Order: sequence, then C-alpha cells, then structure tokens
Amino acid sequence: MKSSIAKHVSGLLLPFVQVFGIYVILFGHLSPGGGFAGGSILGASMILYRFVYGAEASDRKFKYHYMLKIACTALIFYGLIKGYVFVGAFLGWHNPVGTGTVGSLFSGGFIMPLNVLVGAVVAITFYFIATLFEEGDFGNADPHQ
Repeated sequence: MKSSIAKHVSGLLLPFVQVFGIYVILFGHLSPGGGFAGGSILGASMILYRFVYGAEASDRKFKYHYMLKIACTALIFYGLIKGYVFVGAFLGWHNPVGTGTVGSLFSGGFIMPLNVLVGAVVAITFYFIATLFEEGDFGNADPHQ
C-alpha cells in the first residue's frame, strides 16, 4: 500500500512541477532551459507519479501505445523540420515561420516548436527507462544460462 501522505503531497506538487516543465520548454529560447531541460522535468513528474500511485494507475494514465506514438511522431516532425532548415539554409530558402518580435514567445523561428518536440521525446524516454528499471525486464543478464 502506498503512503497517503506521499499521495497528498505529490497530488499538490505534481501540477506545479508539470507547469514549470512546460514553461521551461516553451520559453527555452528566451531564458535558460529548452526541450531537454523541460522534458527532464516532465519526465521526472511522470516517474514520481508512477512511484507514488503505483504501476497500475500509471499505466492507466500514461498508456504505452499512445506515448510511443507521440514520441515517434515528435521524432519524425523533428527530423522533417531540421531537414527543412538544413536544406533551406544550404539552398538559400526563406524562413516561412519568420522571427517575430524579439523577446516574444514566437521570436525564435523554428526553435520553440523544436523545443516542444524534444521535450516530448525526452519526457517519454525518461519515463520508459524508469519503468524498465522498475519492472526489471532487461532479458537474461547471465550469459552462461
């Protein structure tokens, strides 16, 4: 049985941690942070949820097949956008997103959408790695068996 104190404290704390993670992702091109840092924060909040509420509740909330689809889609879009940027820079194409007003949320061109994609991939990857460690399903570790 999980501790009711841990459930209450994490129930109060998790929304603030997740909002902070989203803030770090969205404003990473204007302040310290970005996709990896914000994704790490979001991943840590998902791991905390799993450790406090248990694997069953976590598996109901964070369905594996949906999270895998999100991570794969984010990786594909990241590759498409970065490919467009690299090819466009090489061929001298104009940036269709523009740079916006300096200091505003949409002032970095493709940087903010790329931070969102990286944040999603990092959060989901951290969560998947933690679930693998918790379940201990790494295959046969003894080469002699």
